[in-house]
Amino acid sequence: MTPLHLLRSPLLHVPHGFSLRGGGASEGPLASLNIGDGVGDSPDRVAENVRRVARAAGLRPELLVTVRQVHGDRVVRAVPGLPAEGDAVWTDDPEGTWVGVKAADCVPVLLSTEDGRCVAAVHSGWRGTLLRTAARAVEVLERAGARPAALRAVVGPCIQACCYEVGNDLGERFGAAFGSGVLRSGAGRPHLDLPAAVRATLCDAGLLSEHIDVLADCTACDAERFFSHRRDRGRTGRHLAFVAPAALS
Repeated sequence: MTPLHLLRSPLLHVPHGFSLRGGGASEGPLASLNIGDGVGDSPDRVAENVRRVARAAGLRPELLVTVRQVHGDRVVRAVPGLPAEGDAVWTDDPEGTWVGVKAADCVPVLLSTEDGRCVAAVHSGWRGTLLRTAARAVEVLERAGARPAALRAVVGPCIQACCYEVGNDLGERFGAAFGSGVLRSGAGRPHLDLPAAVRATLCDAGLLSEHIDVLADCTACDAERFFSHRRDRGRTGRHLAFVAPAALS
């Protein structure tokens, strides 16, 4: 069986990680560490996969809080056992709560204050990126007492510009919103660099460039390590990007 590995960043000194595809209990096109509960997988297998991630991270699976993602910009505070709709979730709970978002091409972003007291997980597809959902999460942490310039952020594995061909209209919208640097030209239609747009959003929200780590892994390129909604034509699993306050480390 493929072992379970988590991608981490040296920039964050709190429990965190981005799950990969191997080391889970799911089968078929969802093999094997599928965390998505709305993609046709067995609830028991998804729960087992969450338990395996929690065990690898040293966290309690029942205290993971995720949100029903809707490609918007709502940021919610984590409450264990209380389902909520949004695309970013945060916590400063020292009693074991950890937060996460699910993705299979969209951009996952993890945020932490310098002391690790407040953390957030953000889901940013193209709609959420245009809505600057990551900036909304920064604003929430700022209201909780954080200084944006002291925040740390990790932009996780997602579909990269090499594989993300988009229509001319969408390319023009991103170019107008973020500048031509988020577009890659080539034969055919433009290719969109979503991580670059998210990074620009974080910088505009007050983060320092040296406090942002962008992981270069492309979910669409690497079928062995990653699920990809685009590559797999919608029949695929979901990864978990998670983070916990420093009190749990």
